[in-house]
Amino acid sequence: MKNDNQTMDRQIPVSEQRRRKLRRAAVAVAIAIAVLSAGAWLGSQMMPTLDRKALVISKVDRGTIDVSVSATGRIVPAFEEIIVSPISSKILEVYAHSGDSVDVGTPLCRLDLQSTETDYSKALDEREIRRQQTAQLKANVETQLSDRRMQIEVEEMKVSQLEAQLRNELYLDSLGSGTRDRVRQAETTLRTAQLQLQQLRQQYQNEQRVRQADLRMQQLQNGIFEKGLDEKRRTLDDAKIRSPRRATLTYINSEVGSTIGAGQKIAVVSDLTHFKAECEISDTHSERVRVGGAVILRIGKERLSGIINTVTPLSQSGAITFTVVPDDMSHPRLRSGLKTEVFVITSIKDDVLRIRNGSFYSGPGDYTLFVLDGNLLQPRQVRLGECNYDYIEVISGLESGEQVIVSDMTKYNGKEKLKVE
Repeated sequence: MKNDNQTMDRQIPVSEQRRRKLRRAAVAVAIAIAVLSAGAWLGSQMMPTLDRKALVISKVDRGTIDVSVSATGRIVPAFEEIIVSPISSKILEVYAHSGDSVDVGTPLCRLDLQSTETDYSKALDEREIRRQQTAQLKANVETQLSDRRMQIEVEEMKVSQLEAQLRNELYLDSLGSGTRDRVRQAETTLRTAQLQLQQLRQQYQNEQRVRQADLRMQQLQNGIFEKGLDEKRRTLDDAKIRSPRRATLTYINSEVGSTIGAGQKIAVVSDLTHFKAECEISDTHSERVRVGGAVILRIGKERLSGIINTVTPLSQSGAITFTVVPDDMSHPRLRSGLKTEVFVITSIKDDVLRIRNGSFYSGPGDYTLFVLDGNLLQPRQVRLGECNYDYIEVISGLESGEQVIVSDMTKYNGKEKLKVE
């Protein structure tokens, strides 16, 4: 019994104890690794997986950004003229159809001009009457003034004769052969004649001014009438509907026999070889839209440069309109009625961090973007600045060379990680 107790109380060697501890630690580590692996496997199975081909990935780089604001536009013919009827009339004949190429002066249609031509013919007769009346007035004025001049000449001769008589009476009086009464009588007669001559001269001047004023009045009235006659002639010429330029007939009222009013559209001719863009932008950007400003038109993948030609200063429904003339007005991608994206360039920034423009961008501010790290996407707070049609300025949150998703990731907001295959 004593030997058995001694055997049971014998201590385990230290080396054996160490081996046992190592075995227990190895088992614990193996279990932990297995648990972690299982957790990672389960996490990977639960993490959303995205198709790399469905993502738009942009690499952060440095470069230049032409800062711009976006607008909408529509391509229209650069030269388009609306032909309206100058009179109320009726369409008698139509000579051309929509889509026809027309030259300058090509007849388009014929209106009923009978009443207009009759009015013009009457006006020509009235002009001739006015010319005869003016000629008669001139003749009467010349006759009256000529008679008045003749009276003045007769009176001047009378005064000269009386002056001679007065000199004779004065001479005789100095010799003692005359009398003072005869001298005074001669002086009185001369003075009376001189006053009559002065009166005639004054009457002549007054009558000359009056007659000249009458003549000027008649000439002014004739001038006004001539202008009205010219307007009638232009109206008559315009009523003979012809093409004003070499172009394409894009519209014509072809309803023969229909009545049209003065100012009503009859036809439209357009130059379909040269185009411009009619654009609209929010009036919050009105200060950035200036005549002569640079603009980019984007049609599909094609980018065309141009300049702002005109700006309508009045805002309608919160927007202002302006026209853009492309540098190449006859570019093959330009077609009438085609819608286009418009970017009005406001400034240029050099050597800035930038990423490609994407659908997520709605203006300067803070965004949560997913950064690609291997096959994982991790969200990151990023501050973005101005943009143009290609790039967005990165103010903070990204480094050059990193890759970021620029497609719409709104539905993944709140996810800490995403997997990419």
